[in-house]
Amino acid sequence: MRTSGRTRKAAVIAVAGLAACATLITGCSSDSKDDSKGSSDSSSSASSNEKITLHVGDFGSFGYDNEKGAALYAEYQKLHPNITIVEDNVSDGQQYWDKLKLHLTQNSGLDDIQAIEVGYIGLAIQPNLANKFVDFKTVQGFNADDWLPYKEKQATTGDGKIIGLGTDAGPTAICYNKDAFAKAGLPTDRDQLASQWNGDWQKFIDLGKQFQAKAPAGMKFSDSGSGLFNAILASQPTQYSDANGKLIYDTSQGVKTAWDLSTEAVEAGITAGYQQLDPQNAWTAAFKTNKFATVTCPSWMVGLVQSNSGPAGQGKWDIAAPPQVGNWGGSFLAVPKSGKHVKEATELAQWLTAPEQQIKVFQKFGNIPSTVKALDDPAVQNLTNPYFPGTPVGKLFASAAKNITPAPIGPWDGNVKDIITKNGIMDMEKRHTSKDKAWSNVTSQIKDKVVQ
Repeated sequence: MRTSGRTRKAAVIAVAGLAACATLITGCSSDSKDDSKGSSDSSSSASSNEKITLHVGDFGSFGYDNEKGAALYAEYQKLHPNITIVEDNVSDGQQYWDKLKLHLTQNSGLDDIQAIEVGYIGLAIQPNLANKFVDFKTVQGFNADDWLPYKEKQATTGDGKIIGLGTDAGPTAICYNKDAFAKAGLPTDRDQLASQWNGDWQKFIDLGKQFQAKAPAGMKFSDSGSGLFNAILASQPTQYSDANGKLIYDTSQGVKTAWDLSTEAVEAGITAGYQQLDPQNAWTAAFKTNKFATVTCPSWMVGLVQSNSGPAGQGKWDIAAPPQVGNWGGSFLAVPKSGKHVKEATELAQWLTAPEQQIKVFQKFGNIPSTVKALDDPAVQNLTNPYFPGTPVGKLFASAAKNITPAPIGPWDGNVKDIITKNGIMDMEKRHTSKDKAWSNVTSQIKDKVVQ
């Protein structure tokens, strides 16, 4: 889930169908405590019959919940009648991470399981925070090779500990409104569109300008410049940090490419200026009022397109391969050592991220699995979704997930992304700040707020 980034999100792909996350909270829950929270010896655990409550802190939509997700919590509670699961969820990933980091520093107020978005995993594996979490290499049944080659490496500390279990991956695609494309005189066939912009995000922006010239009244080509930035950057070999974790955002060719193209789109007036997954739900509401025709879609975003568009959008939206595939989002489940029920929390985290459960989430919600077994399963490979009739959703995203070569991740990537998208690109969209002034503001804020 994703993504601001896994920054992720809330929706349901009634399946069979598909991210997510990109797409991001009081996910650390409120400051009030109950029987399942607080600091205690990590060896403490409940007896098999003791009634306990496990709190899962996350952001956006992981697809586990009983209302819109795959009802995994209900399934687990049925298997373990003594356990009650409470999800502490909010939408914004940056807020979630800021509060989680504070609780980790205080070693209090933590949930039994804490989700960590890929943009912040580089910071979470630093020694001062990593030592707060269970090392899954010490947990029976854990095998890092069960995941995609890059997944568990992202959650590995310098001294070899693994602090997170991979949930989903974030291979990207393009979700587009076929009806809107037809009204603007553009092709609607997914393969034809993909061939038009194949290999070059500039071609995608140029098509957006064509769309805007004949767009339905009140509709923009893209939901947000920030979404464009995230998707374009996800496809670049260099991003915010180098292989040693040092920030290089100001010299990175990948950042420059994503910035130049996304701001070109903003200046051309083809973006609607929404903040994806905003707490006020303006972006969510804009789907139903047809404010935009495309969304750059990591797999975890697809469920949001469906749930936000509602029944009226069924058959009107489709999914096409992006100009260049990238990994935007994807998260991990970590277990704080200070919890009262570490053993039970660890077992729940393992169960939620097992291939069988990742498949269920994909079928219901759209978050693409990060385990190899799940990706190879026919239930994923052959999955289609009646909301997007005829779209080979499973093959499209599973193939992309396997062919991703992620860029290096640094400790401050999530913070830098948040500043660039919210305080740079959105500043241009909302306040008509010039491109050069917006970038100057971004660099000033990064130097002021991000301490390496």
